[in-house]
Amino acid sequence: MSQTTDAVSIYPYFQVHPGKLDAVRPLLARFIAKTETEKNCLWYNFTLDGDVVHCREAYVGAQGVIEHLDNVGALVEEMLTMSDLARLELHGPATELDKLRERCAPLNPAWFVSQCGISR
Repeated sequence: MSQTTDAVSIYPYFQVHPGKLDAVRPLLARFIAKTETEKNCLWYNFTLDGDVVHCREAYVGAQGVIEHLDNVGALVEEMLTMSDLARLELHGPATELDKLRERCAPLNPAWFVSQCGISR
């Protein structure tokens, strides 16, 4: 089985509060430092569009997502003092997403179920 067959990707979009972008930037580096210790992280990076911070991230299965959420929970709380979670998407196989539905439900994510594709 390919390591990415059960991959789950997360796409949060944070709308940074006015005047807080300079305070958010060092927090992004702290997210990276914590996340790079996770063995089930496939990729993780931040992009910016004006005052919207977007994180592109993927993990080996739901377990990788759970480990990540446990690892960066305090940083997410800090981020939410300087921004609002404008949108959250979770993408992956139905069997993996189902393992996350209860845990992630309070964040009101959009759930994108994998249909077809290739993995290398």
